Amino acid sequence: QVQLVESGGGLVQAGGSLRLSCAASGRTFSRYAMGWFRQAPGKEREFVAHISGSGTTTYYADSVKGRFTISRDNAKNTVYLQMNSLKPEDTAVYYCAASFKITGSSLASEYDYWGQGTQVTVSS
Repeated sequence: QVQLVESGGGLVQAGGSLRLSCAASGRTFSRYAMGWFRQAPGKEREFVAHISGSGTTTYYADSVKGRFTISRDNAKNTVYLQMNSLKPEDTAVYYCAASFKITGSSLASEYDYWGQGTQVTVSS
C-alpha cells in the first residue's frame, strides 16, 4: 500500500517557478517508479514526467522538457517536480503516481497509486 500526498501548487505568473512535492507512505518507496501527470479543465490527464525507483532515469513530455525537472529523495519518501518558465498552458491539476513498474512509464494506466492532486494556475 502506498499513500501519496501532493503539495506546493498555487498561483504563479507566466515565466515564474513552482516546486511540487509528493510525500509517500511506507518503507518501500524506492521500489516504485514515480510519475507526474496533469489534467486541465475539459482535457484528459496527460503525462508530464517520470523517474525510476533509484532516481537514475528520468523522462519528460516534450511540452515540459527543459523547463521541468523531476527528482526524488528516497530517504524522505518524496518526489519533486521543479517547474520553471511556467506558461499559461501549464495550468492544471497536477497528480503524482506510483508504479510497480520500477522503470516508470508515460502511460497513466501503468500506475497503481495516485495522489489527490494539487492545483497549479499560471496567469498570463
